[in-house]
Amino acid sequence: MGISLSTNLFFDKATTQLQTVQSNLATTQEQLSTGLKVNRPSDAPDKASLLTNLISQIERQSSYQNTLKTINTRLEAQHTSLTNVSEELTRFKELTIQAANDTLSVADRQSVGIELKGIRDQLLSLANSQDSNNNYIFSGSRVQTAPFGKDAVGNIVYLGDQSRMVVAVGDSRRMSINTPGSDAFKSVVRVNSQGDPEGIDFFKSVDDVVNAVINNDYSLMQRGIDEIDVMQQNISDATAQVGSNMNVVDSQNAVLDEVKLRLQSTLSDIQDLDYTAAITKMNKDQLALQAAQSSFAKLAQESLFKYL
Repeated sequence: MGISLSTNLFFDKATTQLQTVQSNLATTQEQLSTGLKVNRPSDAPDKASLLTNLISQIERQSSYQNTLKTINTRLEAQHTSLTNVSEELTRFKELTIQAANDTLSVADRQSVGIELKGIRDQLLSLANSQDSNNNYIFSGSRVQTAPFGKDAVGNIVYLGDQSRMVVAVGDSRRMSINTPGSDAFKSVVRVNSQGDPEGIDFFKSVDDVVNAVINNDYSLMQRGIDEIDVMQQNISDATAQVGSNMNVVDSQNAVLDEVKLRLQSTLSDIQDLDYTAAITKMNKDQLALQAAQSSFAKLAQESLFKYL
């Protein structure tokens, strides 16, 4: 009876040892196939929480960078539109100065007026530009509404709002992604007949210039030239602000790249496998397995012999 108990104890111990060695070898082989020291939380319970946190942080930085890509696309659309507006206004001013020349005939001014109307229509089209998702880029938060349209009496007015949409682009960084049309296409200040200053909508001023040329009104043409200068400056300021925001996108991308590199380095230190050490361990595990299998086989034969 004592011999039987002893044999059973040794047999159980050998079985457990064999299973342990097999498990160790399987773990090492899995590590070599994945290149990771930790393939599941149970492989390193003390590090599982840290690994999860690091992966979450890296994914969050990547999400910020995806947001920055979207912002940059939108900013590029704004910058392109505003640059084109500036170029159109330059041509608009040149024609107005030309029309104010006494040497032009009435018929010539009519021709100039026709071209000015074409530029005015192009300015309106640019002000109502849309991005790749068909959202209006100068409508504030009303991205599905064209920012500039006609009111009840046919005047072109701003239909968007003054909202600046702000989004997170870092754990402690937020930035605006839009320029409301009311900030880019600002009203100009004009002194009325009572001598009081009043705000005149961007496109109302543009239309007044067109009408002044068509009606051969020199004083209103000159007033229009002065107002065009103001409009050009406002567009220039808006373009500069968009350019500054694009620089912020570039700098923030660089910051996020550094943060991700640091986090990935820490993750690598914890998780990445040392192949040399792993191969050495696998060889040892294979030798241990062979020894355990040999011992188990001998024990099994002895047990069977005694049973017989």
